[in-house]
Amino acid sequence: MRLEPKSAPSLAVTLMFPLAAIATTLFLISLLVLAAGASPLSVFYLVAKGAAGSQFALVETLTRATPLIFTGLAVAVAFRAKLWNIGAEAQLYIGGVVTVVLGTGALPLPSVILIPVIMIAAMAAGAALLLGPAVLKTRFGVDEVVTTLLLNFIVLLFVSMLLEGVLKDSMGLGWPQSQKVIAEAQLPRIIQGKRLHYGFVIAIVSAVLVWLVMKKTVLGYEMRAVGHNPEGARFVGILVNRTMMKTALLSGGLAALAGFSEVSGLKGNLTLDLSPGYGYSGIVVAMLAMLNPLGVIASAIFVAGIFVGADAMSRAAKVPSYIADVMVATSLLTMVVAILLTRYRIRWR
Repeated sequence: MRLEPKSAPSLAVTLMFPLAAIATTLFLISLLVLAAGASPLSVFYLVAKGAAGSQFALVETLTRATPLIFTGLAVAVAFRAKLWNIGAEAQLYIGGVVTVVLGTGALPLPSVILIPVIMIAAMAAGAALLLGPAVLKTRFGVDEVVTTLLLNFIVLLFVSMLLEGVLKDSMGLGWPQSQKVIAEAQLPRIIQGKRLHYGFVIAIVSAVLVWLVMKKTVLGYEMRAVGHNPEGARFVGILVNRTMMKTALLSGGLAALAGFSEVSGLKGNLTLDLSPGYGYSGIVVAMLAMLNPLGVIASAIFVAGIFVGADAMSRAAKVPSYIADVMVATSLLTMVVAILLTRYRIRWR
């Protein structure tokens, strides 16, 4: 068996394989649901109802989707240029650290100035964090999968040290958490009394801007060229290493915005459980979107809906909520196969 690249897949083929991946995922999950003693149709209905069956459910889904859009964009940008950023979790936490440091009264500025300043500073920190692995990759050939993955643990331990030390809230009854950010540093809520905040709007705008960069700018062209064929890109005059550096800066900055939005818009302070794995889930989001920045919005809402809906479904159908993790993981695997079959045809010898 060998894989033969397809010259130009038709629109029908491009749509057929992802749809087949979704159908395969639903089929495999149905088998697990049957093994758990429940009806697949009932479970899928309860998941959908729990994710979007009421205003409260929809708001919770969009709130959960907000950090996933940022981390999904970060992964999509990096993977497009073949920079395998597995460290979005670390960049998210660094963004949260900067938000707390600057947002707890260090800068006496009005909200209209303070929030953009914190956003820029958080992005700079996330960008700098990914720049190190990018330099190691381009200069010394160090595998960025290893360096970015290990940085997740290093940064999490660093945050733990900060929360037990200089950033610890003296009024927090001993809990490892930071002080609350001041009102001027908080993102307002879109709907009063609900958890959805303007971080969601920033995420949508970011996705549109990233799409414009990828499709309409020289940088986007260079990133795609480097991702498709670095040697060919170098032959036509593209500075591959410089493009990798720019990609790392953009990707790390986007992931850090997830930490900023969670602290400034939702949590109000920094804790060790700020992220339940948004950085890793961003890989799933990006792959489900086939690395399309606009598709990241839909896939992030889809993944968030599965997790939110699974919680409600578990209580009603007596099926473990861990089915959501299995569903997301299965959808990732089937989508990877779908992408492979979209770009290549299998030839049997």
